[in-house]
Amino acid sequence: MLEKGLVQIYTGDGKGKTTAAFGLALRAAGQGNKVLIYQFLKPPSLDIGERFALQLGAVRIRVEALDVEWDMAKSFEDPQQVSKTQKAISDALERLAETGEKRFYDVLILDEIVFCLSNGLAKLQDVRSVIDRRDRRVEVVLTGRGASEELIAMADLVTEMKNVKHPFDKGDSARRGIEF
Repeated sequence: MLEKGLVQIYTGDGKGKTTAAFGLALRAAGQGNKVLIYQFLKPPSLDIGERFALQLGAVRIRVEALDVEWDMAKSFEDPQQVSKTQKAISDALERLAETGEKRFYDVLILDEIVFCLSNGLAKLQDVRSVIDRRDRRVEVVLTGRGASEELIAMADLVTEMKNVKHPFDKGDSARRGIEF
């Protein structure tokens, strides 16, 4: 449906990167675009509200997740887990590059891939392949903390969410339906 697809990045230490990407997905689907959201480091077993809402079927947006267990507090300390996750991410990015090239979807959202890049779980060349190989009518949205200058240079639009104040700062826990 899109005549020209751009590359967007939602990054920064503030809340709202994934939420913004899901909002864009809803808007795109509402205008008849086919949307794929691929979630990295958010395995299918993770209890995530936005995924549940889309599974109800009212909106035609496909959500897939990297099927590798990941614990943000512990997994970086396990070299085998890191290696397994790096391989799974590389394989997923190759499939996503093929998906974009064949234009199976008009919008590809790679949720948390920026975090994966900034923490050594993904390779920039693999993300660049998704961007460069895609049909030029496919929009690509990348989310996550820590966008590098090189990644930013590949994008057409970059939004940085800035944390000004957050309940987490006071030790409050994530709330079902708001943070997940």
